[in-house]
Amino acid sequence: MSEATITIDSRDEAVVLFGHRDQNLREIRNALGAQVVARGDTITIKGSDEQVDQGQRVLQQLRGLVARQGSLSLEDVRTILELVLHGGDRLQAGPAGDTAGGGEAAPSRFIRPRTDGQARYVRAMRDHDMTLCVGPAGTGKTWLAVGMAVSLLRQGAVKKIVLVRPAVEAGERLGFLPGDIVAKVNPYLRPLFDALHDMMDYEQVKRYMDNDIIEIVPLAFMRGRTLSNAAIILDEGQNTTISQMKMFLTRMGQGSKIIVTGDVTQVDLPRDVRSGLIDALHRFKDIERIALVYLDENDIVRHPLVSAVLKAYEEGGEKRSPDRKRR
Repeated sequence: MSEATITIDSRDEAVVLFGHRDQNLREIRNALGAQVVARGDTITIKGSDEQVDQGQRVLQQLRGLVARQGSLSLEDVRTILELVLHGGDRLQAGPAGDTAGGGEAAPSRFIRPRTDGQARYVRAMRDHDMTLCVGPAGTGKTWLAVGMAVSLLRQGAVKKIVLVRPAVEAGERLGFLPGDIVAKVNPYLRPLFDALHDMMDYEQVKRYMDNDIIEIVPLAFMRGRTLSNAAIILDEGQNTTISQMKMFLTRMGQGSKIIVTGDVTQVDLPRDVRSGLIDALHRFKDIERIALVYLDENDIVRHPLVSAVLKAYEEGGEKRSPDRKRR
């Protein structure tokens, strides 16, 4: 039998981590099938090598969550347990049985969260009609949002996908660019297209766009619309103003889900303009039906050097207020 001891930093952390009448610890104990005992500022895990390793991973992730958001729900505990024990929720992308360009049925494709933070993000999108997710580059914010939208479309839970991104560099004035509206906004929506093409065949994406099942919309063109039975994704949400964010979120109709992603350390707005995403995170923190998900460097799934690059910039960059760090 193996054993590991974890020391808690403070009584306040222990109170949040253990839960009301130790309900979180009981949940962990039952899921692992191991002994999980709290005494004072320590937690002891006893069981097989695998059980002890899983217990340490669960508690490490839960402690990180407590440090970031200052609270912990039973659903948070169950989400992290699900990922550690079973790999988390799968999203089915690339509709099974659908034909690409009139040919044979496209194969069913599954995507799965690869970190505990990503698993919380997927669970939040499943359980809430509005989700705001912030995190650094490479944490899968956009990719998983598109995966969720495609999965909902496949299940018939929504009838269309709407992809939105602010074109900050062009000041939302896209008329001088050649081509139709899709061609004009294409450079700004490239990350969303890349995610779509990871999950669906090119011809299938084209056919869905031709049939208005997948719609590409610059943020400036959202005003006055109401979108029902749709999965609506706003990428690069940190580059919206407060009025733009309010306008976008109020486009939500019946049967729709809204997902907003962004990196609050990469704001490209003028210095005197406050980010609509940062503002929304403060406004919505006490609204239970809106999920706020924070990813960090532990959730980066790109090349390992991405974490090192981000850390180097954070340590050597200019000192700015947390709300207005810039590239």
